[in-house]
Amino acid sequence: MKDFIDDEKIQHVLDVSAGPEKRRVEDVLVKARELKGLTPEETAVLLQTEDKELVHEILMTARYVKESIYGNRLVLFAPLYIANHCANNCLYCGFRRANKELKRVALTMEEIAAEAQAIEAEGHKRILMLCGEHPTRSSLDYFIEAIETVYATTNFNGEIRRINVEVAPLEVDEFKRLKAAKIGTYLLFQETYHHATYKKMHPTGPKKNYEYRVTAMHRAQEAGIDDVGMGALFGLYDYRFEVLGLLYHAQNLEKTCGVGPHTISIPRLEPALNAPAAIKPPHPVSDEEFKKLVAILRLAVPYTGMILTTRESAALRNEIFSLGVSQISAGSRTNPGGYHDHGGNDFMAAQFNLGDTRSLDEVIYEIVQQGLIPSFCTACYRLGRTGADFMELAKPGLIKKFCRTNAILTFEEYLLDYASKKTKKAGMKLVEKLLADTGSAGLKRTINSRLRRMENGERDLYI
Repeated sequence: MKDFIDDEKIQHVLDVSAGPEKRRVEDVLVKARELKGLTPEETAVLLQTEDKELVHEILMTARYVKESIYGNRLVLFAPLYIANHCANNCLYCGFRRANKELKRVALTMEEIAAEAQAIEAEGHKRILMLCGEHPTRSSLDYFIEAIETVYATTNFNGEIRRINVEVAPLEVDEFKRLKAAKIGTYLLFQETYHHATYKKMHPTGPKKNYEYRVTAMHRAQEAGIDDVGMGALFGLYDYRFEVLGLLYHAQNLEKTCGVGPHTISIPRLEPALNAPAAIKPPHPVSDEEFKKLVAILRLAVPYTGMILTTRESAALRNEIFSLGVSQISAGSRTNPGGYHDHGGNDFMAAQFNLGDTRSLDEVIYEIVQQGLIPSFCTACYRLGRTGADFMELAKPGLIKKFCRTNAILTFEEYLLDYASKKTKKAGMKLVEKLLADTGSAGLKRTINSRLRRMENGERDLYI
């Protein structure tokens, strides 16, 4: 597999779309409402739109698409960093090898189990496991042992039920080992699709190989991992270029592997200890531009989940939830050991600084106030509804029925076992409303029956 990202082509598509006429923008938005996605050329028209009224229409159309496909639910997860040793020297990352002030950590299996218990005690059921790229201090053997450790760890009423992973690119045989370890989604960010910027940002280390990284998803799919997630780190280069890079990457994956990405992540540069590009982003993205790019991605790839992290502030996250985001992290720590041990100097071992430092319970309370359903569902992964099978359910709109029901059931479980008094009161009121709003009498009986079973002590119920 060779590098398939063509910088000149992306720039040309952007150049010929500059200054689009109002009629052209409106035509693209009409097509977006058909929920069939957009071509890179159509997407470029929206990216080049600066008129405030038209940008407002883009945001409103994204709300319509998000509500039509995903309804009003948000899936929650927590990142689990297990080691920050790294052989790379990425200019935007606190884990970079040249950062001599970073407190280097590789958690033991006992410490990883303690982290898993601390995360589960907050109410999480799904984690994203990460580590720096280092041949000996965070090897694949170490990483797989960590996955097995977390899956084997229980805590009072629950356990972690799905582990998504973000690790450096692997060979096909190595990806097969990850699949055998029962991972959920394999995530990997290209960081920037612009070749010259990529070369500048990755001066040394294995990550400097652009082609090996951009083809990693293909090797993962060849190994049987059909749930993959991609992303770009916004702020390294022109955000318009990065959005089109993501689309061309997704298109190539679907063309060659038969299924595109399950998720797209949209991290934006945040300050990190001794990471010059993070302290002063080369191409800063304003809040207004960030909202616009989130909305445009929602329209371009309507059936691909979108992940928003705690890099962003609480206020901005609350505003963006309705524009297309389907998954969020909450109550996050980005330093190894951060959940179990609150030492007060977490930033000395962290990958980046957090913008949203609210607890999971605080995030959930505010989500409920917005009428959104917090979801801890892991059913699709555990029932094999992944990859092409997931898309076959998602595109005709069938997946919404499963997701809404399982969101209600897993939220009820959270309210019974983990919520504060204030959140429980608000959440139970929402669950009652959702049950009343359920149109199908049969489905309403199913949900009601399972809610009663959970009140009587059963857990982990889903359809």
